Order: sequence, then structure tokens, then C-alpha cells
Amino acid sequence: MTADGATSDSAAANPTGARSEPVPLVNIANILTVSRLALVPVFLVALFWGDGHDTLWRWIATAVFAIASITDRIDGDLARKRGLVTDFGKVADPIADKALTGAALVGLSLLGDLGWWVTWVIIGREVAVTLLRFWVIRHGVIAASRGGKVKTLLQALAIGFYLLPLGAWADVPRWIVMGAALVATVVTGLDYVVRAVRLRAAGRAKVGA
Repeated sequence: MTADGATSDSAAANPTGARSEPVPLVNIANILTVSRLALVPVFLVALFWGDGHDTLWRWIATAVFAIASITDRIDGDLARKRGLVTDFGKVADPIADKALTGAALVGLSLLGDLGWWVTWVIIGREVAVTLLRFWVIRHGVIAASRGGKVKTLLQALAIGFYLLPLGAWADVPRWIVMGAALVATVVTGLDYVVRAVRLRAAGRAKVGA
């Protein structure tokens, strides 16, 4: 997922947070994360094959996007349940999520299927949240919110809807889902700003106490 969704390796591996032995870097959760990154260029090739609007290849592109999106949930569950949390996973997982979402949005905009302003709103929000995390990293971590998880799901559904070669009849449903994703994107982004400011203020207050 995106950084504010349920990241696959940021959750505690077990209730006590302890492991009897080091977590191997090469594990199933990290393999799935790397696989998701590897699927990004495959997705782009399928999306732009021919004129970018070939029905068969749009179905293939949609399938690749769906598979890559599903691996995000799977590697997250595996990392939590099997205690496969690694520093590599903490970094690679959000990068893979942003790469997949960003590639899909930019690709759809280049093909003229999605307005550039939508792409810039979503990408701009993700970049801003990432910068906020670095801004407050000395004072703590902004926990994933339920709204962030909903936002991630809505974005994936909206992008999938735009990828599908459904014809003009789907324009209204597409806009409804994308509109909901945009609202969730902006609202959760503002929520992160507020929480980041509060966290930084609380951290500075402790230092000055």
C-alpha cells in the first residue's frame, strides 16, 4: 500500500515484538514486494502496447495491475503473521506501492483517459505525506489511519475501473469512484498535516521540558 495504508512491514511481527532469531532478508514477504516492483514495467508495456487502447492488451494491463495490487495485501499479511519484518521491506513496500499507482495514473493521463489534474492531485498528496513523515521522523511515526486504508482501496478500484476497456457507458461510474478516491485522498492528506504538526509540537515540547 501507499505509505499511509497498511504497509506490509511496518506492523509488529508479534504481540511482544521479539524474535528468537534474525529475520532473513530473502523471505516470502520481501519477494512479493520485489515482484510487485518488477510488475510495474510489465504493466506499462501492456498498457501502451499498440495504440494504448487495444481491448485485449487493456484487459492484460488491468490483470497485471490487479495482481500487483493483491500482492500488497498478501505480503502485508505474511509479514505480520510470520514475523517477517525487515528494514528493506519497510522501505521497499511503500516504494512499490507508489511506483505502481504513479505509473498507472501517469500512463492513463498520457493516453488521454484521465485528466492530468487528477494525477497531480494524487501524486502530489503522496509526495507531501512522504515529506511530512521525514519532517517528524525525529519525534515519532505517524501511524497508519483507517482513512488511509480506505483511500488506498478507492484509488486501486478507481484506477482499475479506468484501465478496463468498458466503453463510454462507464464514464459516469468511473467518475463516481474516482471522485470518491479524490475526496479520500485530500481529506486524509489534510489529516496527516494536522497529525504531523501535533506530533512535531509534542516532540519539541518534550525536548524543551
